[in-house]
Amino acid sequence: MKREDRHQAILDLLIDQRAVDLDDLALRFGVSKMTIHRDLDELEAAGVLRKVRGGATIEAGTQFESDFRLRARQDLAAKDSMATAALQMVEPGMTVLVNDGSMAAHLGARLVEKRPLTVITNNAAVIDALQSEPGITLIALGGVYSAKYNAFFGMLTEEALGRLKADLAFISAPAVQGMAAWHMDDAVVRSKRAMMRAATRSCLLVNHTRFGRTALHHLGDLAAFDRIITDAQPQPEETAAIERAGLRLTLAGK
Repeated sequence: MKREDRHQAILDLLIDQRAVDLDDLALRFGVSKMTIHRDLDELEAAGVLRKVRGGATIEAGTQFESDFRLRARQDLAAKDSMATAALQMVEPGMTVLVNDGSMAAHLGARLVEKRPLTVITNNAAVIDALQSEPGITLIALGGVYSAKYNAFFGMLTEEALGRLKADLAFISAPAVQGMAAWHMDDAVVRSKRAMMRAATRSCLLVNHTRFGRTALHHLGDLAAFDRIITDAQPQPEETAAIERAGLRLTLAGK
């Protein structure tokens, strides 16, 4: 098997299993452990996985989030249920902000169900999905393109958001802990915060598996969001803390 084919096979396994074992990979592909080490080093350098003892994972860490292309293929049922719940907040005629991320991309493509709308986004996948749709006024935020996040960030993005006002912002996060949302990239945090400031209301979209995790940068307190949407019940202590704070937690599909 060629190196490129082996790399793709490793990524396919990671999407299905979220983590892989070095010894298992060497046996599966009939190569040495050193070859697998080099494969994982190259994929880590490309930013699509992180090496851990004895293997690799695409689970988020305090300073790591997997490549958008991988995340876009994960948890599709959960994303669809959260998108359905989020669409209940949208009414025709609104101006809606959609941030970066694979969950937001899934939701963005479904906004056509609520047209006519004005959609403001830095998410390249949402731009691609909506650019030719009738009934959608699309405002694409410029900035520095990040292939890892498939979105635009930086001063141009933030300045443009400072001159806009929306009815509703959909914000996604890879980690929620201690009554706060967190993210591993400061440029991404700045664009999300700018979107929240530009919107009358904000909704946090977060997979239930991301509760109880943290990342390097504080994105915002959960109290800053008008609604929190997740796909399933978080751990009881996390749910209880949110309820004690009087925050609105929506379980998609419930």
